[in-house]
Amino acid sequence: MIVRIMGEGQVVLADSHLAELDKLDDELLAEMRSGDGPGFRRTLQALLSRVRELGEPLPDASLEPSELILPSPDATLEEVRELLSEDGLIPGT
Repeated sequence: MIVRIMGEGQVVLADSHLAELDKLDDELLAEMRSGDGPGFRRTLQALLSRVRELGEPLPDASLEPSELILPSPDATLEEVRELLSEDGLIPGT
């Protein structure tokens, strides 16, 4: 799966990592619903860090279609709300 972190680029991520990332996504969704700004910030950073750690970066010149788009590390709670589906940032997991 190709994942884009807005403002950073793309990584190739094995589908086997989605269950781990979905746990962080669920936490993020709960924090957004409750308005927990500090929790949201902490969990967003953890989610993006794991994607960076587990994924293999694509070259900057590569323009592959992204199957998943994640917000930038400095995205606000309101900006991330606009990206969410009912399932969170990682739909269908």
